Amino acid sequence: MNPISNIWKSPKTSIAGLLIATVTIARVLSQQGITLGTAGNGTVIMLVSGLATALLGLLARDPSSSSVLLSERSESNGPAVSNVSSTARLGVWALIALLLTAPFTVGCSGQSVAQNIVNWTPTLQSAVATVNATAAVLDPAAAPIFAAATVGFDAASNALMAQAKAYLANPNASVLAQLQTAVVTFQQRVNVALLQAAKISNPASQQKALADLNVVATAVNAILSLVNSISSKVAVAQMAQQSTIKLAMVQPLLDEDKAAVLVANHYGEPVELAQMQVRQAEVYAYQAGF
Repeated sequence: MNPISNIWKSPKTSIAGLLIATVTIARVLSQQGITLGTAGNGTVIMLVSGLATALLGLLARDPSSSSVLLSERSESNGPAVSNVSSTARLGVWALIALLLTAPFTVGCSGQSVAQNIVNWTPTLQSAVATVNATAAVLDPAAAPIFAAATVGFDAASNALMAQAKAYLANPNASVLAQLQTAVVTFQQRVNVALLQAAKISNPASQQKALADLNVVATAVNAILSLVNSISSKVAVAQMAQQSTIKLAMVQPLLDEDKAAVLVANHYGEPVELAQMQVRQAEVYAYQAGF
């Protein structure tokens, strides 16, 4: 095997390997507390890893692969199959690299995470306002069920938004503990509401109720994931213990595709990347005991 000639024969794979190595090394350095200095609100390591991940994602979605595939298929079936396999492998490695970055690119800078949490509050506020008006458009039997299930949303939302802003202004352990309590409390209320909405017998009303609740759930779960990233393992375990209605109980009621679209719009990123983030956040939540 000649590594030099392989680079020229498979440039995309070679570049992907280099980018994956960059992401992996950055992860190891970050875990050891090596930052190489600051870059904006984060660190140089975060910036390098983020750029490498973004380039890997673009490489995996290179549209030229499809055109090459089509031309090769017209000539023979063999090369096309080989190219499909190569492209698929590249996509898998891109996914692995994205998952490698998730544990530390979110939580490396406490200040940036605090701002990120606050940035979600307008979406949360708007979603809660929509939920407040939902009961009025449901069928007569469903309206009281939905209203009872969401009666505490305003108070829980206001408490969470207040604690998020308080932590941004004064990021200490005491305020963080209050933020942890606020997000778990609201997340549990949302889970209760989802289970109650699933009991609505009218299909159209149930669909409307679950759709509106899913927007709230996406925002709250995003904030929960961010709070977890700046919390100690002990604190996360305590938060999980307070979560009596687990994610597995409401998972069938969550719309991951719509959640990914909301996340993509919020961060101005591709939906495919947002889908990975949503799923990875769910994995972390499961592993933490939520």
